[in-house]
Amino acid sequence: MTGKTFVTGGTGTLGGHTVPLLLAAGYELRLLSRKAHEAAPGVEYVTGDLMVGAGLDSALAGVETVLHMAGGKKGDEVATRNLAEAAARAGVRHLVYVSVIGADTVPVAWLRMKAEAERAIRESGVPYTILRAAQFHDLTLTVVRAMAKSPVVPKPGGLRFQPVDSRDVAARLAELVAGPPAGLVPDITGPEVIAMGDLERSYLKAAGKHRLLLPIRIPGKTGKAYRAGDNLTLEGALVGRGTWADFLASHVG
Repeated sequence: MTGKTFVTGGTGTLGGHTVPLLLAAGYELRLLSRKAHEAAPGVEYVTGDLMVGAGLDSALAGVETVLHMAGGKKGDEVATRNLAEAAARAGVRHLVYVSVIGADTVPVAWLRMKAEAERAIRESGVPYTILRAAQFHDLTLTVVRAMAKSPVVPKPGGLRFQPVDSRDVAARLAELVAGPPAGLVPDITGPEVIAMGDLERSYLKAAGKHRLLLPIRIPGKTGKAYRAGDNLTLEGALVGRGTWADFLASHVG
């Protein structure tokens, strides 16, 4: 570990678990932020903007490894391409990226964006590792909590998830940062496949709410992909230990 490790998304949900693991392992980190922060033990903050590529060349000077965890509802493919191209110019030796299961199989705009971000990394010439993860418990809770605000909650038929604990994903990312570039590695999922209706019912029970669940059918190619389980990895995945039930017990009620 002669050079610094550059981290995007270090202050997000996943970053909040991953950064402490890297610091405990002795890494010197350089975290990207849009706002200035005071340095902390083992952490240097630099300002920059992935969407326009501002500040990336100076931020990546002397960096050997990049861990890219930043993401949003749109523009990830642009941000990732800017980062990957800057990493190539800087001679970065390893770019680690966390993507999403179904990026190349489910015809949803957000997932297609993730697939384009993956392609930008592959085409950059920088040695890379890509880990596709299932939906985090945190995001799953946000979705079902929002849906439960209505007195009638839609229950999409055939829609299943493998929600994973973000701490399990963080531990896997720390392992991948420590290892050599490995290309597309096995996906990481939660320990169980859960239908959307069961996710909703378990949340409602934990929150002490009573709602009517209304079965609906997801139309078109998107519905067909979800009913076929194209957003799942049923074989060959690394399975995390954290369960949805345990997460609910500690976050709801």
